Amino acid sequence: MIPNEAAAQEPEAPLEQPGAERLGLLRSSGDDQGEREALRLGLQQAVAALNGLGGLVHLRGQEARGGVPLRLAASSGLPRNLTRGWLFLPPQDDTAPGRATTGGEPVWLPTTETTPGPLPDGSGLAAVPLPGPDGPLGALSVVTADAVPPAPGEWELLRAIAAWVSERLGRTAAVESRERWRLAEGASGTRPRETPSDVGIGTWEWNVRTGEAYLDETARTVFGMSPQMYDGRLETWVELVHPEDLPWVIADAEEAARAAGGFAWEYRVRRPDGGFRWVQARGRSVLGADGKAVRLAGVLWDSTETRVAMDAAGRALRHMSDGFLAVDDDGRIAFANPQAERLLGARRPPVGKVLWDLPGVHESELEAHCRRAAEDDATVSADIEWDGGKRRYHLRVMPVPDGLTLYLTDVTERRLAEEAAADAARTAADRAAHIGRLTTALAEAVTVRDVVTAVADRVLPLFDATGLIIKTLEGDLLRVVGFVGYPPGLMERLSRTRLTEGSPSTDAIRERVPRYITSAKEFHEAYPHRVRFQEWSQKHAWAFLPLIVSGKAVGSCVVSFSEPRPFSEEERTLLTALSGLVAQALERARLYDAEHSRAQELQRGLLPRVLPELPAVSAAARYLPAVEGTTVGGDWYDVIPLSADRVALVIGDVMGHGISEAVTMGRLRTAVHTFAGLELPPDELLAHLNDLVSDLGDDFYATCLYAVYDPANRTFTFSRAGHPPPALVLPDGTVHFAGHSPDAPLGAATPPFATVELEIPEGSLLVLYTDGLVESSRRDIDTGMAGLAKALTGARAAAPAGPAGGRRGEAERLGRLCEEVAEALDPHQQHAGDDAALLIARTHALAADDVATWSLPEDPLSAGQAREHVRRRLDAWGLEELVTTTELIASELVGNVVRHARGPIGLRLIRSRTLVCEVSDGSLSTPRIRHAGDTDEGGRGLQLVAALCQRWGTRYVPGGKCIWTEQSIPEPS
Repeated sequence: MIPNEAAAQEPEAPLEQPGAERLGLLRSSGDDQGEREALRLGLQQAVAALNGLGGLVHLRGQEARGGVPLRLAASSGLPRNLTRGWLFLPPQDDTAPGRATTGGEPVWLPTTETTPGPLPDGSGLAAVPLPGPDGPLGALSVVTADAVPPAPGEWELLRAIAAWVSERLGRTAAVESRERWRLAEGASGTRPRETPSDVGIGTWEWNVRTGEAYLDETARTVFGMSPQMYDGRLETWVELVHPEDLPWVIADAEEAARAAGGFAWEYRVRRPDGGFRWVQARGRSVLGADGKAVRLAGVLWDSTETRVAMDAAGRALRHMSDGFLAVDDDGRIAFANPQAERLLGARRPPVGKVLWDLPGVHESELEAHCRRAAEDDATVSADIEWDGGKRRYHLRVMPVPDGLTLYLTDVTERRLAEEAAADAARTAADRAAHIGRLTTALAEAVTVRDVVTAVADRVLPLFDATGLIIKTLEGDLLRVVGFVGYPPGLMERLSRTRLTEGSPSTDAIRERVPRYITSAKEFHEAYPHRVRFQEWSQKHAWAFLPLIVSGKAVGSCVVSFSEPRPFSEEERTLLTALSGLVAQALERARLYDAEHSRAQELQRGLLPRVLPELPAVSAAARYLPAVEGTTVGGDWYDVIPLSADRVALVIGDVMGHGISEAVTMGRLRTAVHTFAGLELPPDELLAHLNDLVSDLGDDFYATCLYAVYDPANRTFTFSRAGHPPPALVLPDGTVHFAGHSPDAPLGAATPPFATVELEIPEGSLLVLYTDGLVESSRRDIDTGMAGLAKALTGARAAAPAGPAGGRRGEAERLGRLCEEVAEALDPHQQHAGDDAALLIARTHALAADDVATWSLPEDPLSAGQAREHVRRRLDAWGLEELVTTTELIASELVGNVVRHARGPIGLRLIRSRTLVCEVSDGSLSTPRIRHAGDTDEGGRGLQLVAALCQRWGTRYVPGGKCIWTEQSIPEPS
């Protein structure tokens, strides 16, 4: 900042050549500029001298409380949004213009200290005072391009320009004052001459094609043209038109030349003797043979006195109920009718005073609207506040030559009425919108909880209510099904109310009429035995609404308020109508909840409640129901133990939703258990399932994946019908999707089904899932499977293999892994369109020491060899108690092969939770137990085997069949 003292003590420096030329240009300008032209010309030269961004000129106003305010008189190079904050500067202002005006010395400040309005960052404001006879008239300011103060020579040039502006302001004010007095004295006491019959009328003509202009002697006199000056050129006439009127006069003339018809203009001329006159012209365009104007011709006369004389118009304006003001270009009042004088609060006629300087006007937006009308040269209409906001007036500002006219109409009562009507309309619209949203929400509500939420979100805000209770009628009991704004403990006490008890809700239901209680006192008087309810709930007004559907009461709705309040007739009607909507939605939701509960019970009954604990696998599964729809789905899964510790893993999806699909799923699950008991391989099992689904009809289809894991050789064999491939997570955490393209879904497939066999490492994860987990309307199946692989990779460490907690603990960890995978694929748990199933199993291989295998010759002696092998292995395993029975079983099975089948013969013992004995051969014939007669020599072998073992069976193996038995291993002593 450059303080006043520092600026004043700067040594005078001679003006450089560019500065001297600029000052010479200003001094050589004529005396025909008005105040505004002088301000703008000086400001433009000051901005150019400092290479600035723009400039401002502020002039002192009339004395006000606290000092003399400054008003913005001119600006250059700055947009309107930057100058709005600089329109008025209060007395003793601390900005650069204020300091320069108050102190009378130059001041420079950075933009960080220029608070009234925003200026470009990194710039500054240099201000010099405008000298006057009684102190500075104001200040001339330049926005510098950088935050560096002007040099001494630049300060001197700014001072010189400010001195020229002040001199020109004084001279212009004196000339314009004499001219106004002369015109006023000439018009005083005479009737304004408004018609051309009272004045000298001249004729004129303009040849559009040649550009020649003809003016008769009277017309030349009006323009003040001497005979020597008149040369018949259009340019000579153009030079006499006032510069401010010239653009629109030329535009109107060109428009008249393009269109046929008459026209009328009124504009100012600047006569050679320096005077200004008003000229009114009327004419018509003359068309040529081509239909285009060839010349314009008409008459004109001097209308100055008509424009100046205001007596007749003034007498008419004095009787207006609206305030009327006429101001000149400087904002000085030329005319004010009595209503305007009352608005301005003037004790004396305000004519001659600057409108912006009057008390009360400075705080209003009136000047800003007037400046906008003058700058845009267009009518401006706006509402403004008056008398400290107590009254509102409609302002209409119209630009006229040499000033503005202002109309002020008191619209306080009208605006209040309009605002009240608008508020009522908004309230009605808001209520209609609330009701519309409530209707939509209730139509979309599925459960009773949805209904309660919809009413709480849509009804309570509509009435500024704070509490809600919804009850359903079950027999003679009212049961609370949802509430908002009440303590849970209170609702537990009131969860059930008998219809015979006296309460507002039961009375409303019995009488089928809403009950409105407007205060706690009214509640105590009507229901003294229910005072505790009011005290506990802290509510003070209630609307008890019966919920009626088709003439039958289904429940009640209680809307409560924290403060006492009356209920208008409109509100009671609206609440009654809303109770009907709520009743319909509640009844639908009750039916849905009942059906959904039955469907879920059916779903839970058809799915396995607990997965079996098996030596070969630890497994966990999750069923994820769809959130849309009212019925269950057909997704299912199962883990089925097979012989020799093998395990069948199965997952499927019946297409569609509903009770019939769920029943079909149950039938398929039962069929899979039956076929698995027959030890069918995966492809044959799917073939039988395909026949079953095909027999159900053309509208039934299902996908299925059936897999068998053998812990003895760690093989994983599966077939799939239209189902997504299984995911295999190896111990190192890598994820693979096994298999080829699936066969067609069950019901549309043509067997045989393809079979895939894999050898997998110990501790791998087998992940089976339905398409609802990885596919939706927002995600294709490829993206979903990629997300599944990422989730399994990321969640691999959450379920490590290990003995911690035993098999039960491992199943729990796999269950948590199921939750994590489902959460990762659908964070919001919204399987909107389809249900989903997920089955994850960790594999466990049999130890090599727990499996013993021998090949036997196709010879009667092989039975003895089998007994010898069994005896030695059981002795090694410490199972001496099972030696005798196992020898009999093995020898009997091997003997049957020798007598009734063909080799090769194989014997295998497996030690697991049970002792498994298997005898295989090359025959495909299946042995059957039959009742032997008293005289039959054979036929009792299988009966003996069945009596000695816990269970037995037959399965097909590559190249033949296998007969297996299981015996319980005794607990160690």
